[in-house]
This record gives sequence, structure tokens and C-alpha cells, in this order.
Amino acid sequence: MADGSTILNSVTSATGTAPSTSSGVTFKTASDTATLANNFQTFLTLLTTQLKNQNPLEPLDTNQFTQQLVQFAGVEQQMKMNTQLGSLITIEQAAQSTAAMAYLGSTATVDGSTTELKSGKATWTFKSDKPATATISISDKTGNLAYSGNFTLNAGQQNFTWDGKGKNGQQWPDGNYKMTITAKDTSGNVVNVSTTVQGTVDSVDLTSTPPTLSIAGQNFTTDKIKSVVRPGA
Repeated sequence: MADGSTILNSVTSATGTAPSTSSGVTFKTASDTATLANNFQTFLTLLTTQLKNQNPLEPLDTNQFTQQLVQFAGVEQQMKMNTQLGSLITIEQAAQSTAAMAYLGSTATVDGSTTELKSGKATWTFKSDKPATATISISDKTGNLAYSGNFTLNAGQQNFTWDGKGKNGQQWPDGNYKMTITAKDTSGNVVNVSTTVQGTVDSVDLTSTPPTLSIAGQNFTTDKIKSVVRPGA
């Protein structure tokens, strides 16, 4: 059987590139992903060279060579599959961007508790699991309490519209305001109340993955949208 140096020299002469070695003879290079096809050709050259330099009295086991070839071919197919998956991801991202752009200018309802006070009007939609007595508080973006009041909630979905005035009659400036609801039933048990807000999709950020929609100064992914109303609808 030929020694490793003879095989390496033969492969170098045939390919112009010496395969790197760690333990034994290998065909892995520093850029194996980028030059997979070249490495595959190097492997075939190495295989042929080993066969040519084998000891006729102690022939090499061709089953081992076949197994190595099959394994390398499997790696090559996996790399091609990864490339195809990468292409599919790129296509999916492009589709997400196109879909997000279609929301521009629309009025969207999303999960959340912050909405915009505009021209003295801000509206929240909330859903109570059961009838309850609740304290509704509204604060500005810095956390200052703008309004607070006690209300009786019905079970199911309902709307709350605020005119932008505090309890003392002070008119608060336009901007983003957050609603907090603390509700209890007749037994004093806490009642779950979920809130949604409505606003115009002002812009779309395509640099994030997935793309985000700007609604009332907040960013939301499209999966947070509950409903959409087109402009002029």
C-alpha cells in the first residue's frame, strides 16, 4: 500500500492544491462550503490516486471507498438543500415585506393598551370575561395620571372613548396614552380584561424580520393585527 506522502504528492500534482491533513489524509479545506464542488473533485482524485498506488498483494477494500463516496455525496446534497432552503426563506421574507406594505394607510386593530389621543378623542376596545366593577386609569407616555374613574363592565367586548380631559376638566395634549384596567367581580375575584387599540398604519419597517407596522407610535408585527379597515371603506 502506498504511504500518505505519496498519495498527497500525487493529489497535489493532479489538482494543483494540497488537501489539508489533521489525522490521516483528508480533503477538507478552509473554504469547504464555498468550494464544495472542487473538494468533491479532489476527493475523487484522492480516491483514484489511492487505488493506483495500492499494493497489489494487499488490495484496498473498495467498499470503504464506496462508503466514503456515498457519505461525501450525501454532504453535497445537504449543502444544496441548505442553499435551496435559504432561497425559500428569502422568497418568504420578500412576501412578508410585500404583505406588510399593503397595510400602509389602513386602520388596524391590534392587541395593546396604548393608543393615540387625536383632536380630543382616544378609543380603546376591551373584553371582560364576566360582569365586573373596574377602575380605568389613563396615563401619558411619561406615566403621569391623566384620568381615572370607576365603571361597571359587562361581559364581552365593549368600547371606551376618552375626550382627553382629566377629572379636573384639564384638556390633555394629543399624544399616546396608556389604559390600565383593574376589575373584580361581585365576590372580589380579579376579572381578566384584555384590551385592543385602533390606529392608522403610518409606516412599515422592512429592515426588521419580520417587518413591523407603526401604529400610534408603536411597532407591531402583522400577527398582532386583529382586523383591518382599508382607507375610504
